[in-house]
Amino acid sequence: MATTRTVRTFGSIPARYVQRKRSRSHLGGGGCPRGAMMHGEPEQKIDEFMLYNDDDEEEEEEDGEEDENSRDYIALGGMPHHMSHSNYHVVRRKKSFMQKYLPITHNFADYIITRSQGCSRLEHQHVNEEFGTRHMLATGMFRERPIPLDRINKVFCSQWLSDHQIAMGTKCNKLMVYDVNTRQMDTIPSLRSSEQHRSPDQPCGIHSIEINPSRTLLATGALNSNDVAVYRLPTLDPVCVGEKAHSDWIFDMCWLDDQFLVSGSRDTQLALWKIDDEVDSSCSSNLPNYMHIKPVKVKKCNGAEKVRAVIFNPNFVEIVALSLNAYLHVWDANRFVQKMSRKLPHAMENVCLTRKGDSSLYAIGSKSHTTLLDPRTLHYVKKVNARITGCGIRSVSFHGDILTIGTGVGAIMFYDMRASKYMESTMNSGRAVVLKSTKGWVSADDQYHDVFHNVEYTPAIYTHCYDWSGMRLFTAGGPLPASLKGNYAALWC
Repeated sequence: MATTRTVRTFGSIPARYVQRKRSRSHLGGGGCPRGAMMHGEPEQKIDEFMLYNDDDEEEEEEDGEEDENSRDYIALGGMPHHMSHSNYHVVRRKKSFMQKYLPITHNFADYIITRSQGCSRLEHQHVNEEFGTRHMLATGMFRERPIPLDRINKVFCSQWLSDHQIAMGTKCNKLMVYDVNTRQMDTIPSLRSSEQHRSPDQPCGIHSIEINPSRTLLATGALNSNDVAVYRLPTLDPVCVGEKAHSDWIFDMCWLDDQFLVSGSRDTQLALWKIDDEVDSSCSSNLPNYMHIKPVKVKKCNGAEKVRAVIFNPNFVEIVALSLNAYLHVWDANRFVQKMSRKLPHAMENVCLTRKGDSSLYAIGSKSHTTLLDPRTLHYVKKVNARITGCGIRSVSFHGDILTIGTGVGAIMFYDMRASKYMESTMNSGRAVVLKSTKGWVSADDQYHDVFHNVEYTPAIYTHCYDWSGMRLFTAGGPLPASLKGNYAALWC
């Protein structure tokens, strides 16, 4: 659940890393204390993380000499300050014995104690971010709490702004913020482009919401579906509108750093934007002002047909774009030039792309599979078959070693990367963990009855995101057919 690593220092051996032979001196042949244990006498316990091997038997024979030499050793595995030729072999055994006591513990109590002492310079601490998620999924603790959205049409994207606020973008071009504590929904005004800029023939709403690494700026779609709108966090004041780069809908965006942003569009082009924090956003007549900016560079993605998703890999400084014709395109982020393209193994409905937190894997969702690729070579690593054939995977994300998959039939599935199988419930042995959503709202018009005649309606999960603790999961979407109008949103906790 947690990891605490102690930095090596000079000094005597800490008490917690006491040698095994000292514990053995108090044990009898059966492993019990040699002295008669009286009623009420406290029982002696050996350290929880002690490791032993056959070399310990040899060390018992030289008990006195090693006790004297141990005071000059480096704590947690080091060499003595004064070493002579006569005790070289003793020192050699002692070093190997000391190195078995690794300066690391996975006990959560040690994590709490170390944090309370404030020894951050001497000890590095880390909490397993997926521990709570695994426990809640395996024990069936997640419960759905539907969020009413009235007559909003399809939620395409979402992001946690804080521990109690969720931003979401819809097909009807609304940017909304939901407060988890007060259960209130606020609508953020969309930013207009300049009068000279032409809007697309058919609007398609907001498909992407991205926050820069320092969490000071939020990028999303503007009032025109082919423009970029940038807001300042946490106030959501408008900063600027990026225009004159795309002639069709913007499907996805990604931040390269705190200033540079890349957008991918249906017109097969990628655009590079520079967002200046010094942009004047002062207020006049009680209305905030914002600037209209142009892209730094616009380039066509060769071999692409409708760029559907874009991500940034900081380890290799690469931009990775997914196109609907089942190709993955890699760009050099420093020079903003295309490096290579690779054909994906599954050709149907490749619409979502994500990367693992350490950038060691890419995951691409298609109609019935999730394909895992190695970022170094783009070679196929593993194919994760959907538990429901033809369900249409619409959203994927990594939370540690848990791959979360949102489908077009209202089911959320969880794949364990370490076990290479879908997560199983500890309450019902052999059953996979699946969260099934409710229906939400859908407009029951003639088209609805034509599509779902004698078929149960379930919404598609177009977006999902965890909060910082992993204990709350937000899911949202709507009807899968483009002609139908409806919405679905819920908080699982």
